[in-house]
Amino acid sequence: MIRGIPLALLALTLGAFAIGTTEFVIVGLIPTIAADLQVSLPSAGLLVSLYALGVAIGAPVLTALTGRVPRKSLLVALMVLFTLGNIIAFLAPGYTSLIIARILTGLAHGVFFSIGSIIATAVVPKEKAASAIAIMFTGLTVALVTGVPLGTFIGQHLGWRATFLAVAGLGVIALLGALLFVPRSLPQSTPASFRQQLAVLAQPRLLLVYAMTALGYGGTFLAFTYLAPILQDVTGFSANAVSLVLLVYGVSVAIGNLWGGRMADRMGPVPALKRIFALLAVVLFVLTFTAYNTWLMLLTVLALGAVAFGNVPGLQVYVVKQAQRYAPQATDVASGLNIAAFNIGIALGASLGGLVVEHVGLMHTPWLGALVVVGAYALTVLSGRLDRRDGIDDRADGIAVAAH
Repeated sequence: MIRGIPLALLALTLGAFAIGTTEFVIVGLIPTIAADLQVSLPSAGLLVSLYALGVAIGAPVLTALTGRVPRKSLLVALMVLFTLGNIIAFLAPGYTSLIIARILTGLAHGVFFSIGSIIATAVVPKEKAASAIAIMFTGLTVALVTGVPLGTFIGQHLGWRATFLAVAGLGVIALLGALLFVPRSLPQSTPASFRQQLAVLAQPRLLLVYAMTALGYGGTFLAFTYLAPILQDVTGFSANAVSLVLLVYGVSVAIGNLWGGRMADRMGPVPALKRIFALLAVVLFVLTFTAYNTWLMLLTVLALGAVAFGNVPGLQVYVVKQAQRYAPQATDVASGLNIAAFNIGIALGASLGGLVVEHVGLMHTPWLGALVVVGAYALTVLSGRLDRRDGIDDRADGIAVAAH
């Protein structure tokens, strides 16, 4: 135990850091991979979509299939799969094998966060459960702040394969941490069946939240997937400077995530989400014009980081609140499916962005992404109106769930 934090929880946090790095570092490496493998930018961008698709499938399907496997054994197996996926990426002789590697690591990602939260709460006292989950997810935030720019820097100077080898090394350390420090005797909860998951998907009000999530992140990743090519080819940043810009972006994301959570606590999830989606749409639209000026682009990327992930707390709080009302027997399943919706949005957004780049042009991705985010805003307005029609106090419920 280090300063009151169990070593098992630190192993989970390191695993989250490695997974977060491998998920998002590809954005900074797209120009490098496209040039090295002699594929188009949209084809390289497909590596973002297929990873997210692996997460979307892995989260609900593999979690249900592996529900009776002992938690420690499953965690170890997931870290082995994650490490192998990154080693395959390191050794990939071509584009097809790299796609296979990305799908494998995506599958591991989906289940890791599903069972990681369960393990995190099991290794601390009950009153520290929420803090334990927050510590584990800090690994994702730190990955955006340090892992992604560092991985991008490594890829640009030593080749993109070196980045995946470094992440595989992190996977090995997390694997050893799981083997050594995660206890064998962990509580085994009843796994969510496919029938329970389908029952959640039969609730229109939950589907509305999933659509908000998918459109919000679809619009973001329609543009964000191609941020590195925009920075290099349009703004004129050097490859080295792109790493620094992504570092600025990551710091802004960390701040925006905290800001979004506090706003959701104070205002309630729907008012907070409306404000964040509106700001996100404006920033994406503005990026269409500021991309041609170095300093204006830097400020726009800073603003984008602040709002791009600021809606995560509000969306998660809101889906739990709606699940407690419309599917109280499957709150955990509903929350997990929102993670799947998040990654479906990433997959669709990155794929649509590829089509835009191929057929219309790179600089059409930001304003089209803004239009998709406007769709998320419209659905949020609709959901808020339905809440008011049903006499629901959004602010009171939002604070109660957030506090819980």
